[in-house]
Amino acid sequence: MPQKKALIIGAGIAGIATAIRLAVKGFEVVVFEANDYAGGKLTSISKDGYRFDAGPSLFTMPQYVDELFTLAGKNPRDYFNYQKLDVVCQYFYEDGTRLTAYADEQKLANEVADKTDEPATALFKFASNSGRIYRITNHVFLERSLHRLKTYLRVDTLKSILRLLQIDALRTMHQANRSFFKDKRMVQYFDRYATYNGSNPYLAPATLNVIPHLEQHYGAWFTEGGMQAITDSLVKLAESMGVNFNYNSPVQEIIVEGRCAKGLRIKDDVIAGDLVISNMDVWFTYQKLLSKYPQLKPLRILQQERSSSALIFYWGISKQFSQLDLHNIFFSADYEAEFKHIWQEKNIGSDPTIYLNISSKYKSDDAPAGHENWFVMINVPHNTGQDWDMLINEARRNIQQKLSRLLGEDIKSLITSESILDPRSIEGKTSSYQGSLYGNSSNTQFAAFLRHSNRSAKIKNLYFCGGSVHPGGGIPLALLSAKIVADWV
Repeated sequence: MPQKKALIIGAGIAGIATAIRLAVKGFEVVVFEANDYAGGKLTSISKDGYRFDAGPSLFTMPQYVDELFTLAGKNPRDYFNYQKLDVVCQYFYEDGTRLTAYADEQKLANEVADKTDEPATALFKFASNSGRIYRITNHVFLERSLHRLKTYLRVDTLKSILRLLQIDALRTMHQANRSFFKDKRMVQYFDRYATYNGSNPYLAPATLNVIPHLEQHYGAWFTEGGMQAITDSLVKLAESMGVNFNYNSPVQEIIVEGRCAKGLRIKDDVIAGDLVISNMDVWFTYQKLLSKYPQLKPLRILQQERSSSALIFYWGISKQFSQLDLHNIFFSADYEAEFKHIWQEKNIGSDPTIYLNISSKYKSDDAPAGHENWFVMINVPHNTGQDWDMLINEARRNIQQKLSRLLGEDIKSLITSESILDPRSIEGKTSSYQGSLYGNSSNTQFAAFLRHSNRSAKIKNLYFCGGSVHPGGGIPLALLSAKIVADWV
């Protein structure tokens, strides 16, 4: 029997993972990537002696990466290594409070009890609820397709459905967090997790309180070589299995005959295949690659609200700060006002919450001696035509003033190098519609469960992976989308 051929559009992390899984199944796999590099958002940039992870900087659930090597009969440690963080993040509040988020649950509870008005028991109660949501949703809603009948015929699915009210979808994340904590600093601490999938805690369902469990229970990790090492190691594995990567090869069209995907048009050549898997944002997949077939578009899904985007400054800093760690958060004084700016006014407030990542804390050669590489990110609205040049200049000034005040140092005078990533360049480099980082937002009760399926309902042999489809954005969920596609195939 001749070997079947799978064509994958995009070498993002989900596209690479899908390629590996299909190669394990015996497919001939060919990947077409528009850029001259793999990884999509999971790449790096180097400038003026500094190296920065360009996109995702928090690594959780490393078992999903390890699983790909194990499936291929390889030892993950021969390709890829990482270490668990003892401190997940440092939190800075405008009132002067500084919280160290320890990986150890008891130490974190003690820290919260010492620095806030919350007892340690409040944290344990919240953690128990977060773990329960995970156990109900994980094997059913995250690791399997919600669009296959056989998913609902499983005993564990039926058990989860019977416990559906326990996933806390009927109130918002903020409402739930206010019921667990009285101290507004801890409410803000846990509200922040809505931003992990580009949503608004004042609108998104409390089901998203599953996210802290992934970080606290399973831990946060640092990859040797930086986040780029995830991409590099998986590409190396895929190539060792015969996967063929074609860079600088933007796909122009998905060839459809009789409502069946038959191949791709690339540089005016037609490449035939038995399967087509799109790792491109689902919006662009339909609007560009399937533009000849408007009747096949899932209009309701394509019209859903997009997730938030990001504005990132990559700063070379000519000093080292002992009070900072790998991950750092500087909270805004008024969190609700910040989200109103993002979601209602579609702009950036004067006091944004700042995420600061410094990989040179663990990988010293990411910055010159005595310097640090600062990845400075704020959440911003997706691109709807705002004056981004004006917004970027205002944000830069406000961020520098905030960090200078809280760190007691003139940050502007320490910046020796700058690069910028904004919603426009995010869309241009990664084909993420409007620069949204996670596809559609989760700002309604069941939006997270209504994402586009991993297989087309209207075009045979067409599949989808990546952050814009089920189960969602971020490295772990993108990797799970690859697992779902391969299982379905």
